[in-house]
Amino acid sequence: MSTSSNYSYVPYQVMDADSTFRTTLLRYVRHWYWFLIALGLMLMAAYFYLQFKQPIYLSQSSLLIKDEKKGLDSDNILKDLEIFAPKKIVENEIEVFKSHTLMNQVVKELGLDVTYFHNTQYGRREVFQQSPLRLIIEQPTSALYQDKPFTVEFINANTIKVADKLYLLNTSVQTPMGRLRFFPRQTVSASTEPLFIQVAPRSQTANAYLRVLKAEPTSKASTVIMLSIETGVPDKGEAILNRLIDLYTKASVLDKNRVASNTLNFIDDRLQLVSGELQTVEKGVENYKSSEGITDLGVQAKGFLESAQQNDTELSQVNIQLQALNDIQKYVYSQPEHRSGTPATLGLSDPTLLGLFEMFTKLEAQQDQLMRTTSEQNPLLQTVNSQLRTTKSNISENIESMREILSGTRQQFMANNRKIEGVIRTIPAKERILLNITRQQAIKNDLYTYLLRKREETAVSYASAISDSRVIDAALTDAKPIKPNQSLLYLLFGLAGLALPAIFLGVYDLVNNRVMHRSDVEEGTHVPILGEIVKKKQSEALVVANRSNSVIAEQIRMLRTNLNYLRSSQESSQVLLFTSSIEGEGKSFISLNLGASLALVGMRTVILEMDLRKPRLRQSLNMPDGPGLSDYLSGEIALAQIVTPIPDKTNYFIITSGALPPNPSEILTGARLQQLILDLKKHFDYVLIDAPPIGLVTDAQLIAKHADATLYIVRHDVTPKNCLKMLESLYREKRFNKLNVILNAVQNDASSYYSYGGYKSEAYQTKEVLKKKTFLSRFNLT
Repeated sequence: MSTSSNYSYVPYQVMDADSTFRTTLLRYVRHWYWFLIALGLMLMAAYFYLQFKQPIYLSQSSLLIKDEKKGLDSDNILKDLEIFAPKKIVENEIEVFKSHTLMNQVVKELGLDVTYFHNTQYGRREVFQQSPLRLIIEQPTSALYQDKPFTVEFINANTIKVADKLYLLNTSVQTPMGRLRFFPRQTVSASTEPLFIQVAPRSQTANAYLRVLKAEPTSKASTVIMLSIETGVPDKGEAILNRLIDLYTKASVLDKNRVASNTLNFIDDRLQLVSGELQTVEKGVENYKSSEGITDLGVQAKGFLESAQQNDTELSQVNIQLQALNDIQKYVYSQPEHRSGTPATLGLSDPTLLGLFEMFTKLEAQQDQLMRTTSEQNPLLQTVNSQLRTTKSNISENIESMREILSGTRQQFMANNRKIEGVIRTIPAKERILLNITRQQAIKNDLYTYLLRKREETAVSYASAISDSRVIDAALTDAKPIKPNQSLLYLLFGLAGLALPAIFLGVYDLVNNRVMHRSDVEEGTHVPILGEIVKKKQSEALVVANRSNSVIAEQIRMLRTNLNYLRSSQESSQVLLFTSSIEGEGKSFISLNLGASLALVGMRTVILEMDLRKPRLRQSLNMPDGPGLSDYLSGEIALAQIVTPIPDKTNYFIITSGALPPNPSEILTGARLQQLILDLKKHFDYVLIDAPPIGLVTDAQLIAKHADATLYIVRHDVTPKNCLKMLESLYREKRFNKLNVILNAVQNDASSYYSYGGYKSEAYQTKEVLKKKTFLSRFNLT
């Protein structure tokens, strides 16, 4: 018997690159009825939602704003006269439309803080103009502003009932909610349907409408503002937009007229004052010239003033140069850390001084660099320090020389100034008096002329004041509501109906800790996969027969062929051990049918019911109880007495478990088990051992040393994934000879890939498979 676990094996199944995706898709297709049910339920939910959801309508209006920044209009003839009219900018006007003050006025005038409802077959619906009465709030209390509307019942044409109390219509009445007045808009009677009224604070209502109000230009180059609002009642939205535009227009005209009126009053007052002052000044000029006999003295005064100005300019330049010398000297003799910046050399043109200052700057930079990198005793640093001292001395001498020269020049200019000022003082005092009087006359005259012109312009603007906007389209509401969008809602509910089963299946796969796909096994362990068996639909234990052509029978035949890869020698018998992780993974079913398949090709096969704790084989074959393995291993009976042929099967025998022993593990460790295997190998080509699960008892590991190969059963949706870690550990520790995995009970959604190696001929497939293939071909999934 070979015990080597090193062998080469070529998997019989070649997987497509996208097999995982297609397998997952087929899994969803297999549950198509859940998708159909969920889709139908969600579409029904969408229908009822649309029936009971309040429809929302869009009301729109457009307004032309005369913006001087964007084009011209026919009123530009008077544009220059409108000097006090505010300039219109589209962006600013949009903010005005969306202001709380303007919307609060709209709410007040239209009474939007009171909302009216009536009952319909689809629930309560809001009404506006169709409301049979209007609530006028005179003195409200906090009880009026409640979350739920209060009910108004109509008793007769003059009486209503609110909160079990009767009140007269069109009369100021005191209620628990405050002093109110119910004003009828139309004739009411006892047959009028009850009305539901809800009141909200005015400020809160204005904010609510501002959130749904949109004001935006139709394009970047346009001055047309499109106003739109979404409401549950079309006539309410139109009334809001129309009243909003009316209030905006009135406010615009009122603002323009207020500015023009105030300006006219101010100009009239100023004209009276300036007129009197002008007359006084003109009379004074006339009297002064007559009494003093003054002629034109301005030419001489102008010459003196120009000379004084030129002398002052040159004196300023000398002062600037002296200040620059002081700054340079202060900079040179100050410490670097106390300097605020390099001094300006404005006005200095001495090349010697400038050259020395430039040299000083370079030497000081060089000194700073050397002090950072060398010590004070460095010869190069000492040389630079010596040069700096020499340069400072030269700069000081040059500055002193230039200061002496400039100081002399300065004294000369100051003397010239005193001389010119003396000449100017010789001009007669009457000339200066005349100039003052003449200047006052010119100022008063210009101011008087300016006020006259502006008074006429303001009067024209006041008389022609119109709004800077024009309504292009009055408020209009589409007949079709914009919300809810029926097509979009049906689409979203439909997608949700398709997504819910997919999410449920996905979450189930995510939280499911059981092996669901071949990839789970391949990712969890390196044990080769010898074959896959689809989920059994037959009730019989034996599905392999001489003329059976079902998918599961063909897969077992494929498994039988793959056993050749596990043989060490073609002449010797082969002992196969069947085990699994837990109970119910199908090892007894696979071992029984694989033995039947081997017997069909003339191989003498015996199967051992080695699960001495919970035997299943004889129950599956409906065989009577009798002596078996436990009796033989205990030494109570001979081998020939326990080998029994399986009914209706040629070359196929079974050794049942026998009586349940009290110590199965101890029996399996005896020498008679090895002798049993050796004797059976002499008479049979294949010895199949149906052993207990590894994860529950140690029996399989005790038997493993007698087996040539071990077939480990992993069942779809039964075997826990954490058991694959144990399987990988057994494989790495080589506790079983030629350990291989068989995937059992693969679901129908994976049968196209885990069936029999890609056979596509209909002659090899059952009617159920052909029917499934026909269905899947509609979706291009086969």
